[in-house]
Amino acid sequence: MNSDEAFMALALKLAKRRKGQTHPNPTVGAVVVKDSRIVGIGYHRRAGEDHAEVVALKKAGVEARNSTLYVTLEPCSHYGRTPPCTDAILRYGVKRVVVGVRDPNLKVSGIDLLKEKGLEVVEGILREEAWHLNEDFFTYVRERRPYITLKMAQTLDGKMATVKGDSKWITSIRSRRFAHKLRAEATAVAVGVNTVIMDDPQLTVRHLPVEEQPKRVIFDPDLEIPIKARVVSDGNAQTLIIHKNSDPEKEERLSSLGVRLIKVEDYSLKEILSKLYEEGIVHLLVEGGPYTLGRFLEENLWDRIVIFTAPKVLGEGLSLTGGPVGTIKEAIHLKVEKRKLLGDEEVLVLRRADKESLRW
Repeated sequence: MNSDEAFMALALKLAKRRKGQTHPNPTVGAVVVKDSRIVGIGYHRRAGEDHAEVVALKKAGVEARNSTLYVTLEPCSHYGRTPPCTDAILRYGVKRVVVGVRDPNLKVSGIDLLKEKGLEVVEGILREEAWHLNEDFFTYVRERRPYITLKMAQTLDGKMATVKGDSKWITSIRSRRFAHKLRAEATAVAVGVNTVIMDDPQLTVRHLPVEEQPKRVIFDPDLEIPIKARVVSDGNAQTLIIHKNSDPEKEERLSSLGVRLIKVEDYSLKEILSKLYEEGIVHLLVEGGPYTLGRFLEENLWDRIVIFTAPKVLGEGLSLTGGPVGTIKEAIHLKVEKRKLLGDEEVLVLRRADKESLRW
């Protein structure tokens, strides 16, 4: 690893501290180096606060003049909630900027602006790592929908619940702690109303500290959700209910408890995801149940699948639903990105076998 890669690796490590806590903004880290010395570091803490580059430059102060700035994502050159980062880079007198990956938002264009101003700009250092760090944000910007992670817990024989719908607990506390890390990185956690009725989940992050809980999204076309359900009454996180049919009295009661109701006319997944995009949901973690997960798979609306498999056998039970295929060629082809053992349980992180990740 050369020095550019080493300093970029540090910037990526800094950015990862805030994964999931900066939405709808990307997570970004920055390092300022002068004469081979680190004189400033920073990361973006949350939307509305200084971007990583500005934090690092403020820490560097006068040492930033004639320095090299390493930043995981292309600096912005437009006004949003904060002024352009390129203004700060020019004002502090940075001589060289090293960028991990370009921003897909065409408004940003910081690389081109800095080059026009005479700065040396190097891009593509640890590009793949930088891309994966913000893959959810890039999907949100380019495809105008949330990035979708499907999370499943199953037995060895592929069952997600017993024939009576009991699924507590297929996996161990160790796996559930890992699953809470997935929640912490998401903007929202989603389940179908049947999961709420059967399990009464909280859908919050409890096994690690977070400053802000992900939102909770409930797919409930007929507003069947119990008023006493914890996602309605506990006040621990904002709950959004996606519904189709109206029930004015229940809608009023739910609204009085702080629930946000979003009505969708045809209740297609594409329309639902469009509404969630408008709500600023960058990364949607879909946790169940079998019908809801199957619907996302069947409609080919997903980006990543995380499967927890426990060494248990149910025989009969509820498994993933979806349209059957007639040939092996029609099956969904996946590639294993990561495999992890948690005690006796296995976690697989899977992606599409045919998806090209670095598309620009």
